[in-house]
Amino acid sequence: MSHSRWKLSREKELAAGYSESPEIAAERAEIRLAMAFAKAVYDRRTELGLSQTELAERAGLTQAKVSRVEGADTVPTLPLLRRLAVALDASLNIALDGGREEVAFIAHPAA
Repeated sequence: MSHSRWKLSREKELAAGYSESPEIAAERAEIRLAMAFAKAVYDRRTELGLSQTELAERAGLTQAKVSRVEGADTVPTLPLLRRLAVALDASLNIALDGGREEVAFIAHPAA
């Protein structure tokens, strides 16, 4: 089944009164947050013109770990978040408000 068909059938279920369980809704929110973080890391890394290997060296990580972060395949710890922010020369801002998750690296001003 293609993604467009899946989305269409999900929309039909919701329109017919289907409602997700709280557990499924929580999992969906966690996945959205992991994907938002992965995109923020990727966007900042490419903005700096760094490869995954170069970012890994700056952060004291392996290239495989950076790949897992960018693939939303890992749950980052606070020390990992700090390492990545320092390596990306940016502040990490995470906003969690109801159903909205926003993750952004804000570049430090040039010295």
